[in-house]
Amino acid sequence: MTQAQAQHTEADGGSGPDTGDYRSIWMYLKELEFRQGFIDVTVNGTTVRTRYAEAGDPAKPHAILLHGTGGHWETFAPNLAALSEHFHCVAIDMVGNGFSDKPDYDYEIAIYVEHVLGVMDHFGMTSASFVAMSLGAFVASAVSVGHPDRVDKVILMSPAGREASSSNMARIRAERTKAVNEPTWESLHAVFAHLIADEANRLPDLIGLRQSIYRRADTRNTIDRLLILQDEKVRNRNLIPDEKWRGISAPVMIVASGKDHGVYQDTARTLAELIPNSEVFEMASVRHWPHFEDPEAFNAAAVEFLTRRR
Repeated sequence: MTQAQAQHTEADGGSGPDTGDYRSIWMYLKELEFRQGFIDVTVNGTTVRTRYAEAGDPAKPHAILLHGTGGHWETFAPNLAALSEHFHCVAIDMVGNGFSDKPDYDYEIAIYVEHVLGVMDHFGMTSASFVAMSLGAFVASAVSVGHPDRVDKVILMSPAGREASSSNMARIRAERTKAVNEPTWESLHAVFAHLIADEANRLPDLIGLRQSIYRRADTRNTIDRLLILQDEKVRNRNLIPDEKWRGISAPVMIVASGKDHGVYQDTARTLAELIPNSEVFEMASVRHWPHFEDPEAFNAAAVEFLTRRR
C-alpha cells in the first residue's frame, strides 16, 4: 500500500499511516507571512484571472517562481520561506494551469511569456530573478532570450526548451490525459511517481490539489491546449536554438537531478555548456522536483547563488 492510499484507508485494526513526522504543504507555510490572491492579466487579448502567492518585502529584489506542465504555485511551498527572507517572491499558476483561467487558445511559449511579463508589470517588477522548473524553465529561458533587461538571475530545474523527445512527449500526454479523463487518486499518484523519486515526498496534499484541478470542467475542456507543446511539430517551432542559448547574459544556475528522466538530464548538461555564465548544482537523489524533494539543500544553494554579487 502506498503512503497516499494509506492516508485514505479507514482504520480497521491495523496500524494506519505513520504520523510521527507529519508533513504537508501547510507545515512549510505555517509560520510564513504570505498571501494568496488573484489578479487580472491580459494575455493574447483576453483577461486571465491569475492565481498567485506572494511573500517577502516588495522593497527587496524580486523573484518569479514558475511551475511545470499542469502545475500550480504550491510546488514552491518548501522554498518560499527561505527565498522571501531575501526576495519579494511571487509564485503563480501560469495561464491554462492550476486555478488560473484557461482561455480557449493554444498555450505556446509566447503566450506564457506574455503572461509572465504581465504579472511582473502588475507587481511593478522592472526585472526579477527566476526560479523555474520544467515548462517554467522553458518559459524563463525564453524571457531571458527575448527580454534580457527583465531578468537578473535564473535557476533552471528539469530544464526544457532545447530538445523534442518523442518518447517523453508521448509519456506526458498519455499520463496527463488519463489523469484528466479519470482523475482518481491512483492516476494522480502515478503522475507524481514521475515527478518525485521518494514515495515519502509524494505528499497527499499535492495529489489532492492536482486531483481538484483535473476535476475542473475548464481543465477537461482545455487539456489539449495545455498539452500542445507535446506535439512534435508545435514543440519544434517553440524550441530555443543553440545560438540563442549562447546569447543568454544573465547568470544561470542549472540543477542536475540525478534521478530525473534522461532527456532532462541531457538538456541540463548541454545547457551548462551553451550558456556562458552558468553553473551546475548537483542533486543526485531527486527526480523532476528537486526543490520540493530536498528543500534544505536546494534552498541553501539557491539563496547563495541568487544573493551572490555579480
